[in-house]
Amino acid sequence: MKLTIVAYGQPEDPASFDRHYAQVHVPLVRAMPHLQAFEYSTGPVAAEGEAPYLIALLRYANAQNLEAALSSPEGQAALADIANFATGGVTVQTIDLVSAL
Repeated sequence: MKLTIVAYGQPEDPASFDRHYAQVHVPLVRAMPHLQAFEYSTGPVAAEGEAPYLIALLRYANAQNLEAALSSPEGQAALADIANFATGGVTVQTIDLVSAL
């Protein structure tokens, strides 16, 4: 299982970020093929400073599905959209998940 963690930095205009993220970016991400789960925080994770403004979690069955999703037209559209609203920068990390149950 692959989990991609996307952490968005404090945006220049939080209201504009929130509106664009919910109305434009979320539908683009949901359209990506092979996506098993997509969750994100609402409101800022922290008021200011070093902590991320918003965190998104995207889960895929394996590395091949992740690569296929990102290289798809839907994935490319979602990636290109980041420049339209992420004025505080973005950090992306992908990790392997192991079930402990």
